[in-house]
Amino acid sequence: MTSPHDNPSVSLAENAGQNTDRQAIRLLQIGCGNMGGALLDAAMATDRLDQSVIIDPRATRPDLPAYIRLMPDLTKLPTRFRADVLLLAVKPQMIAELAPLIAGYRHQAVIVSIMAGVTMAQLAALFGADAPIIRTMPNTPAAVRSGLSALMANDQVTPEQKRLTSLLFDAAGDTVWLTDEGQFDAFTGLAGSGPAYLFHMVEALEAAGVAAGLAPEIAAISARKTIIGAAALLHDSAESPARLRENVTSPNGTTAAGLAALMADDDGLTALLAKTVKAAADRSKALAQSD
Repeated sequence: MTSPHDNPSVSLAENAGQNTDRQAIRLLQIGCGNMGGALLDAAMATDRLDQSVIIDPRATRPDLPAYIRLMPDLTKLPTRFRADVLLLAVKPQMIAELAPLIAGYRHQAVIVSIMAGVTMAQLAALFGADAPIIRTMPNTPAAVRSGLSALMANDQVTPEQKRLTSLLFDAAGDTVWLTDEGQFDAFTGLAGSGPAYLFHMVEALEAAGVAAGLAPEIAAISARKTIIGAAALLHDSAESPARLRENVTSPNGTTAAGLAALMADDDGLTALLAKTVKAAADRSKALAQSD
């Protein structure tokens, strides 16, 4: 099948309304920071974009193909360009000021937000109660196409808009669709912030290895590769995490001794992570209520 962007000489205006390959998405993306850039990279790597435009006055992307234009502001956008998806990838505190400027360029596109803490009601207040809106929360492993994104659509989103948005986010990893917006806080506390918890665990394992007598460079590689290897095993295995843990735990062995400390009822890892996720979820909820 011929892709709509096989001929990069076709202009954005000329291509308007001509998206014949519905696996390809006409994207209008506002902002191209770390997460926005990661989603864009994943979509390009999986060839899911048609003629598209990225708006960011500070971004430099010399790697973009001819069918994706980087522009400093919306006034440079060809008047006939029509996006399928309008992706909001700016800082949450910027959207109130930008929304009136963006609204006139939306046309029939579904509005997709990756802004943490910005609720569906807040987006509807900015773009209109009749606007199709999808709120999302991706996490940073999207940068290596191993992310997990939570998504939720309002009643104005069509099945086709939901499908195209799924295509966009599936390029960066896996997706889950929520039906209760209140779950975004818990998802943020677990999966959104979760990579940072694992990175800190690597730091802690490294420090523990040094304290136990390993040279710092050996402790560093040991901690990193242990986490990477265990994650790969978890990914490839059909067994539960509990079963995988039991498989490497011999009775009265070294692993059992370590787990006895890690799984203590009052101050073990389960209690600590419950407290950690709750703290992040509570902060997510507070940020949304403060806007």
